[in-house]
Amino acid sequence: MKISMDIELKDIPGQLVLALKPVSDFGGNILSVLHQREKKTPSGKIPVQVVLEIAETATAERRLEGLVEELKKQGVNVVRVGKERLRESVVVLLIGHIVHTDLRETIDKIDRTGFAEVVALTLSMPGVNKKSSASVTVSAVGREELKAALKILEATADGKGIAVVSPI
Repeated sequence: MKISMDIELKDIPGQLVLALKPVSDFGGNILSVLHQREKKTPSGKIPVQVVLEIAETATAERRLEGLVEELKKQGVNVVRVGKERLRESVVVLLIGHIVHTDLRETIDKIDRTGFAEVVALTLSMPGVNKKSSASVTVSAVGREELKAALKILEATADGKGIAVVSPI
């Protein structure tokens, strides 16, 4: 299972290593770490987001609970722990008259599938009558579902005269 965890660390050397070591001790694999050292929480600590994976076994929930308890014992403030339903993601670029061709409808077609969602969108509009571009992140429950969501996006975009640039 894929887990996203928000934690807060004291601003002293060694805290990040202290927080990450228990992940492997409890059978987890770190996928990403976002360490925002330049930011501070209201309590004066450093926010960190950790995305990790624990193999789906009968003991996975207990290992996750053990990991959270160990972090708390070490003085790490665990703010949020969430299992991620959407495991696969891809970023595509859209180029064309995106807003004028009802971007919401395009997003809704993917979101209504139940197995995929548009989870991020960055739009650039140089002028009212000029073509715009968007970076769209689509996430899905699995690889095949992600491929299906991309086919929906490509078919919808094609019908609206929007180019889709996907990773190879």
